[in-house]
Amino acid sequence: MPLKICVLVGSLRAESINRRLADALIHLPQAREHEFVHADIGSLPLYSQDQDESAPASVTALRELVKSSDAVLFAMPEYNRSIPGVLKNAIDHASRPWGQSVWKGKPAGVVGTSPSPVGTAIGQSHLRMVLAYLDMPVLDQPEAYIQWQDDLIDADHMIHERSHEFLAGWMKAFLAFVEREKAAG
Repeated sequence: MPLKICVLVGSLRAESINRRLADALIHLPQAREHEFVHADIGSLPLYSQDQDESAPASVTALRELVKSSDAVLFAMPEYNRSIPGVLKNAIDHASRPWGQSVWKGKPAGVVGTSPSPVGTAIGQSHLRMVLAYLDMPVLDQPEAYIQWQDDLIDADHMIHERSHEFLAGWMKAFLAFVEREKAAG
């Protein structure tokens, strides 16, 4: 049965390499039977507890997308060795008001790319701590800290052969993880 997966890209940049990575993963053959929906996190206001009871439409839309999804795919850059602010803002919005988090129990996969040789390893570590607090089961292995190179993904979402097998294996593992979590839930 097809899965519905919410995609959160932690970069708003029009030419985001993490958006390109997420889109390349979505276009892999094993992912094509599933529905992947990008969340619009760029339209969210900065989180304020004052809005918990009367959330703006953009917040309600994010919460509804996460609720209706079987899992969440996070594709994130690393800013200052941590989580990008726009991604943390989205996480905070959908975890509130207190006791009404839509993240609880949603299986998650975390990937990221950066020109750095360590990819997004430290930022992903911080994100994984937040997801653990939110009670989201996260795919532990394989981890995907990808060093970006300009030929990694072409305009047609094709992944360069040196990384294709690894990323296809990551997507296969993520989808199997989501299926197991869904069956157990």
